[in-house]
Amino acid sequence: MDLDLVFLGTSGSVPTAKRGLAGTLLRRGGERILVDCGEGTQRQLLRSSVGLVELPEIFLTHYHADHYLGLPGMLKTFALRGREVPLTVYGPAGLYDLFGILRRVFGRLSYELTLVELRPGESVARQDYRIQAFAVEHGLSANGYALVEEARPGRFDLEEAKRLGVPEGPLFGRLQGGEAVQLPDGTTVNPEQVLGPPRPGRKVVLAGDTRAAGSVLEAAKDADVLVHEATFSVEERQRAEETLHATATSAAELALAAGVRLLALTHLSNRYFGPEIVREARAVFPETVVPKDFDIIDVRFPERGGPRLVKGGALGRHEEGEPHDKDGSGDHGERPCGGGGDSDDPALRGDPVGARVGRRDASDGAR
Repeated sequence: MDLDLVFLGTSGSVPTAKRGLAGTLLRRGGERILVDCGEGTQRQLLRSSVGLVELPEIFLTHYHADHYLGLPGMLKTFALRGREVPLTVYGPAGLYDLFGILRRVFGRLSYELTLVELRPGESVARQDYRIQAFAVEHGLSANGYALVEEARPGRFDLEEAKRLGVPEGPLFGRLQGGEAVQLPDGTTVNPEQVLGPPRPGRKVVLAGDTRAAGSVLEAAKDADVLVHEATFSVEERQRAEETLHATATSAAELALAAGVRLLALTHLSNRYFGPEIVREARAVFPETVVPKDFDIIDVRFPERGGPRLVKGGALGRHEEGEPHDKDGSGDHGERPCGGGGDSDDPALRGDPVGARVGRRDASDGAR
């Protein structure tokens, strides 16, 4: 089963000429799940090789404008195209209140829209994986999300199966699927006789905006990929603490402690470009990349090489890729523009929304 991440926007708070606002597409087999929808996300999808597909699910990490302002336009575009496929939007507490305001912007829709508020610890279950919400520290109601696959059967011992008299063909598949089989001579062969120990599934963690917190560390343990913000460099650690953001160093230290296989740093302040951020992080955790918009991380199984960055992997046919530095930061030849970072992010406050948690159709109290 293929699993990858398509980076649609990797800038923090304000876009730059090279980086759009927050948006990451999870692709697993034929499934498409969007995490955050910053301004311009639908255009990023149109520019990419993915296209503006009729996404069935969108997960919002929190309600700072750079993470959801692209949503009203996308919802309206779907309606103008006559979409009929239902859409579910998930988010932390405050989702209903947000849509009470946004409905005035996007108006009547041609499809069913459902809103689901998720508390940390709650999950959305699928047949062989789940999407788990976990707590982050960003000063308001906010979630991170982890895609966690179920364990896989152990390796199939072909030689042992033949030795036990199992004929090649459908019986092999049944044993691999965990089913005991009966041979023509009446002998029963059990799966544990030909299968090794179960192998873990893959785990992808998207932390959203947060400082390097203990809750993120716990959620990211042994992850194949951790996508973590790095709004600031270590020189701005005081600013990072005040605004509950992370530095490249603190994110790398968390990745090292969690034992992740690959760290992807996003949400860069416009005062930085990739090279200085990736160099700082790699001094602590060498397996770090700073994806550029339209890069892909292919989350392969460990036995197939593990996760890898595919530079420009989601560029459309008519888009020209930007050159990438040797360090994988994708900001060749550019210098920081000295922007103000995330000046609109408040210091730690209580949750001003206080919405109820649970499931509600978007038409209920959101008009």
